[in-house]
Parts: sequence; C-alpha cells; structure tokens
Amino acid sequence: MGRSVALGLFMTAVAGTACLATPARAQNAAPLAGVWTLSRALSEFPRDIGFTPSWLPTSTEDAPGTGSNGGGGRRGSAGGAGNRGPAAPFSARAESSEDAQRVQLLTAEVRNPPVRLTVTDTPTAVTITNERGQSRTLHPDSKEESIELQGVPISVTSKREGDRLVVTYRVEQDRELRYTYSYSANPSRLVVDVQFLEHGAGDKVRRVYEPGAGIETLASTGADPARASSNQSAPEAFDQRPGAELKGLRSLGVLIEDLSPEAVACGVSHDTIESALSKQLTDGGFVVRHNSDDDTYVYVNVITDTLANGMCVSRYDAFLYTHATAKLSYRDQPVLVQVSLMHRGGIGTSAPMGHGAAVARGLENYIGLFITQIHDANK
Repeated sequence: MGRSVALGLFMTAVAGTACLATPARAQNAAPLAGVWTLSRALSEFPRDIGFTPSWLPTSTEDAPGTGSNGGGGRRGSAGGAGNRGPAAPFSARAESSEDAQRVQLLTAEVRNPPVRLTVTDTPTAVTITNERGQSRTLHPDSKEESIELQGVPISVTSKREGDRLVVTYRVEQDRELRYTYSYSANPSRLVVDVQFLEHGAGDKVRRVYEPGAGIETLASTGADPARASSNQSAPEAFDQRPGAELKGLRSLGVLIEDLSPEAVACGVSHDTIESALSKQLTDGGFVVRHNSDDDTYVYVNVITDTLANGMCVSRYDAFLYTHATAKLSYRDQPVLVQVSLMHRGGIGTSAPMGHGAAVARGLENYIGLFITQIHDANK
C-alpha cells in the first residue's frame, strides 16, 4: 500500500455515473464528481517536463537566457547562466534528501498520469481515487494540510475558484506543483492543468478525461481493469472516511529487527530502542505487545555501516503493519496479506559516541507521528 499520504480507499457506485451523459450533469452541485477516463488523444504528453535540475539555476534573474513558459529549452541548457560569471556552474540548489524525494514522486505522477479517476466532490472535501484504488482526500478551505506519498510528507493547499479546484503541493522552497481541475459541460470532460512553479513560472501540461464507466478499483479486487469493467456486481460497502483504517486501534505489537555487529559497535542498542518505543506507545494510550508481529504492529529496522573516517551511518525505518484478507488476480480465493499502514525512514551520520542515541531519537520522532495520526483518526 505504502501511502503518502494516510490515504483511505474509496469506491463509487455505478449509478453515480449515470448522470454524466445527461444535460442535468451541468447543474450538478459538484461538477467534478464522477468516474473519468484519460483521453490520450486530447491530452498533452511532452517528452520532458519537470523542475529545473538542482544543479542548474532556477531564477530568471540568475539565468536571463532561460525560458519560463513551459518549454523544455530552459531545462536542457544553462542558457544565460554564464552571465553570472565563472562561479555560476558551481552554484547548486541546497536540497535535502526528503526534498529530492518529493520532487521525484510528484514529477513521476505528472509524467505518468492516472488512466482512470474516481472523484467525489462535497462542500468540505474532495476525494480522488486512481485505478489502483489509491485515494487522496483534499479539503478546499485554503488551509495547509499534510499528506503522505510513499511515506514522504507533503504540504498541500486546496481552494475553489468558481467551479475549479486548485490544488498546490509545496515541494520545497520556491518550488510548487499546481493542479487545476475544471469541468467542461459540452462535451462532458474533466480537464486537469498541471504547472511546475519555480519563482512563479514553469512547465505546463494539460490532461483531459472523458466520462468512464464505474468499475471496482484494482486495490479492492486485484482485477485487471478490462475484466473489472464487465463486472456488474455492486461493490461491497466500507468506511470511506480518511483515516478509517486507523479507527479503533488500541493495541500494538513492537518488533525490532536484530542489529548487525556494525550497529552494535556504533552504539545502537536493540533493548534501548525497544524500551523507548514501547514506553512511548504506552504513554500514548496503547496496549503494547513486546517482540510481536501478530495482528497490527510496529516494525523497526536499522542498517548501519562504518565509513573510512570512522563515522557511523545508519538507515533506520519504522513501519506500521497489519494483516488483511485480499482477493488477488492470480488466486481464486482470498488470502492473508501484510499491509503497510504507515512508514517513516531516515539516514543519520555521526561519530560512534552518541550515534545510538541519535538513531533512537529519530525513531521516537517517527513513532510520535504515528501516535498523532492514529489519535487524529479516532477523534
């Protein structure tokens, strides 16, 4: 699952799409709502689109010869960057690993758009679900909220401008990705305009979706879309609210993966981590099961190595796992599968003295975020 966002799955009934082809669709209070299929003939698919690479200047002040209206030329050449003097080629954007992940994930979404979108549009929330059952719920109140994309937190702001929905993802400083969803009544279409914004300008692309028949999502059926579209049975009802998968969660197991000799030599302690995280979860109101991967549990993995200069480097990850039954496309009956509800991870480098404590603090921060998200879902 790996959600970016604690994302909830969503299904719409086939009957909800019946109004798409009727004149009454134009008077719908939620014109974006419906099931939509990407039209490749009507959409734009530029060969090269995205943000300026971090090693190139992004400001038009710094690079007066570069374009900013969506063309690919500004990204393929340093252009006027040479006007800044000899130091210009070595002036790179400071970018953290998390910023780089956000750039990569959000750019990949634009370059490989969903083939099918299921949209529910209410006054307070808009839920967008792709053909794989991955959902994103946005609140068009102009307030910043945080979602997760493959475990990476992303700040997003949504607002309505007339019948349009404008969604802005904050990628990093001076970099935003803006989606504008609008409805065209004649013919019935959902138009999605995307722009990469760097200092207010950047590449643009338009995607056009046409009305599509309602189908069960891949995540809920494990089926191929072509086969699922012929399935006329009504989808099973389930809780569609954001964070529904975390409601009622009061007991958690804790399982810390065995550490390598390198980790132990760098001061990382299995017992210290287990004790600290167990206490944190207990203080958060959870019943804790030690060394347990039954039902729903926190799993921690630390991989450590030593550099030539004696410094220690550790990759540490915390997962929230559970188990569920699912019907897979290659099986004729449901099977038990492991599901990742949440994930956080990071890399830390430091001297051996204090390295173990730094890794433990990093993991405690992640568990604190898990606890907050579970509490929010149960309010």
